[in-house]
Amino acid sequence: MGTASFLKEEHMIFRKAVRSFLEKEIKPHYEKWEKDGLIPRDIWYKLGKEGLLCPWLPEEYGGMGADFGYSFVLIEELERIGSSLVGVPLHNDVVVPYLWHYGNEEQKKRWLPKCATGEAVTAVAMTEPGTGSDLQAIKTTAILDGDSYVLNGSKTFISNGLHGDLFVVVCKTDPKAEPARAGISLLVVDGNSEGFIKGKKLDKVGLRSQDTLELTFEDVRVPKENLLGEAGKGFYYLMEQLQQERLIVAIAAVTAAEVTLDSTLTYVKERKAFGKPVGSFQHNQFTLVELATKGEIGRTFLHSLVKRHMRGEDVVKEVSMAKWWLTDLAKETVSTCVQLHGGYGYMEEYEVARRSRDIPVSAIYAGTNEIMKTIIAKKMGL
Repeated sequence: MGTASFLKEEHMIFRKAVRSFLEKEIKPHYEKWEKDGLIPRDIWYKLGKEGLLCPWLPEEYGGMGADFGYSFVLIEELERIGSSLVGVPLHNDVVVPYLWHYGNEEQKKRWLPKCATGEAVTAVAMTEPGTGSDLQAIKTTAILDGDSYVLNGSKTFISNGLHGDLFVVVCKTDPKAEPARAGISLLVVDGNSEGFIKGKKLDKVGLRSQDTLELTFEDVRVPKENLLGEAGKGFYYLMEQLQQERLIVAIAAVTAAEVTLDSTLTYVKERKAFGKPVGSFQHNQFTLVELATKGEIGRTFLHSLVKRHMRGEDVVKEVSMAKWWLTDLAKETVSTCVQLHGGYGYMEEYEVARRSRDIPVSAIYAGTNEIMKTIIAKKMGL
């Protein structure tokens, strides 16, 4: 694994503290949570107490004023434990940044400190049952009526849906706008609002303990003060923030690939077939060498993008490349490692079996890999 030049001594100290906390508070319980199908709500308060929620926020809002390097470290360490912890980076580095970038001062003071303590878990409600990647086709509406918007519609695949307290809801405040994206706005909705219905927890193939729900809004009244930024600008706000979201997915993907490869290397050195370690067969060696090489190349590319992202550069094209290529690599790595484990790769007691369920969806969420290629093509002038 290549060294990231943007990580300094303070990041290494932070990594040590994060790993210690996770080893004590999360790792011993993780398998039980996977069987139970849910991570307990109180974990969020523990994360907040440790300063692991939104460390990038300025101190006046409850953070540490840290750079993205801290988020990078945290994403890696969470992924090493398990992919079902993805709700934490989603809160830290996807949803709360919307509140930070587009909220006014009153909104920031009202919401951000709670986001840092774990008192308010956040989610973004974007996808709908009939839309998927076609964001402009959303049907959820929020019509201004006096001092509040009346919100109606439904959302699906909402991560942090069950534990969520604050929801950034993508809706149409002007359903007749042309083009359709000009009518999209972002509303921050309290999860306890009347008419806000949290459906059953979705039964996913992988990410078993990660909290994913369907949401329904039936005449939910949202104070007009909860409009995030300007009405009609929601689509553009989403586009502005997707670079970081996809970078997070890429960081998690390469970490998952490395963890899986490491555990497989240990296995093939110990497991014997025909009187020799499985790893001593040339075909298996070449297979593992190819995966390790792709991982090193991918991580080197990723580090260059994180550095550029931290400088504030527009790397949408390159991040789209990293997102699709590294999630595909993670899928390839996990699939190959299951095969190298033989029948044991299909047994729940081996981590590789869980990874084989968890990883494929990374090529779908935050924009499918096909959408990534479409973005790259446009950036190439095609």
